Amino acid sequence: MEIRGATFVTSNTDVRQCPAPDRHEYAFIGRSNVGKSSLINMLTNNGKLAKTSSTPGKTRLINHFLVNNEWYLVDLPGYGYVKSSRESRKQFNALIRDYILHRENMVCLFVLVDSRHAPRAIDLEFMAWLGENGIPFAIVFTKADKLTARACRDSMAAYENVMLEQWESMPKTFLTSAESRQGREELLGYLDELNRTVDKFW
Repeated sequence: MEIRGATFVTSNTDVRQCPAPDRHEYAFIGRSNVGKSSLINMLTNNGKLAKTSSTPGKTRLINHFLVNNEWYLVDLPGYGYVKSSRESRKQFNALIRDYILHRENMVCLFVLVDSRHAPRAIDLEFMAWLGENGIPFAIVFTKADKLTARACRDSMAAYENVMLEQWESMPKTFLTSAESRQGREELLGYLDELNRTVDKFW
């Protein structure tokens, strides 16, 4: 897939205020500081599209971007804010839950996990919740440039070993690096495939 353009559309805190659900939509989510904004900027060839920050939990809104004037890419708030108050976390969790459960044109949710770390309970629990609610998702391992190729394979295998204790099969997985642009073509190819094969159901 060739990215010809990506533009910011809107930010909001209410799924009911999202753009009309008349296009395929793909959302990206992960724990704070997983490299989500950097990955989005790498995919779209726009280093300033999604705001990056060294402060965990910077994204606190549902951010819509229109790609190629054809489909939406959505930057969701992360889960597990380190410095947020308990009440703030509850509000963010409700925001994430409402979007994921009620955004009818969301084709796939891309869950980002840091390839440098062993499987974490918060990521596994979140993906289990997605499975329980029938939400289609894929796993995107980030920051592959920080590890050797073997360490990346071991990290992905560790997730597979843990998940297959509960799951019948693994979801689609991708290994990426915003720095080296690894995985870009594979991920864009998958988005292109979904755009072509998933019927409009809204």
